Amino acid sequence: MHRRRRTALAVSAAALLAAPLLAACGNEAHPGAAAVVGGERIEVSAVQAQAADVRAAQESSPEAAQLVNKSGQLNRAKLHGLIFGRILDKAAEDAGVTVTRKEIQEARTASRAQAGGEEQLRAMMLQQRWVAPEQIDNDMRQEVLLPKLAKALGADLGTPAGQQVVGEALTKASKALDIDVNPRFGAWDDQKMQLGTYQAPWISQVTEFAPQDPQAGA
Repeated sequence: MHRRRRTALAVSAAALLAAPLLAACGNEAHPGAAAVVGGERIEVSAVQAQAADVRAAQESSPEAAQLVNKSGQLNRAKLHGLIFGRILDKAAEDAGVTVTRKEIQEARTASRAQAGGEEQLRAMMLQQRWVAPEQIDNDMRQEVLLPKLAKALGADLGTPAGQQVVGEALTKASKALDIDVNPRFGAWDDQKMQLGTYQAPWISQVTEFAPQDPQAGA
C-alpha cells in the first residue's frame, strides 16, 4: 500500500511542470488571463496569488533563503498546476469519479503520519512541492483523485502500461478542454501534459507517464 501511494504521489508530482515567467497581463484575445481552460479563465492574478502564498510561507521558514532560491520558477509551476487540476477534474468527471471531503482528510492524516506530524508535513510540502499550508488540502484532493481515476479505468499506476492508460485519459480530457494559453506564457502540449519546456527540479526523480502514441486520444 505504501509503495502504491508513493507511485501515485510521483505521478501526481509529474503534474508540476511549468512555463515561461508570468510577467504579462494577458493577450489581446483574453486580457488578464494566463490561460483559458474549457472556456473558463485562469487569471494571472490567481496564479500570482497562489505563488505569493507560497513565497510568504517560505519567507517565514527558518530555511527561507534556501527555499526561495530553489523555487525561482514558482509562478510557472503554479500556472501548470492550475491547468492540470482542471484536466484531472475533467478526466475524473468523464470516468464518473468523485472525491469526498472525508477522503481528502484521510489522505492528509496518512501523509501527516508518514511525515511525522502536521508541522513536518507542512515543511515537506513547502520544500518539495512548493505548496503553502492553505493549499495542502487541494493537493491532497488531486492525490486522492488520481488513483481513483486509475482504478475506474482498470489501470495500475505502478506499471508503465497503467500510467499510459491514465495518461491517455488525461490527454483526451485536455484536448476536450481546448486549452488556450497566453502566448507569453508558452503553449500547452496535450500529449506531454506540459506547459512550455520548464521542468521543476524534483520531476527528474519521479515517475512520469509512459510515452504515448501520438495519435492516442485524437
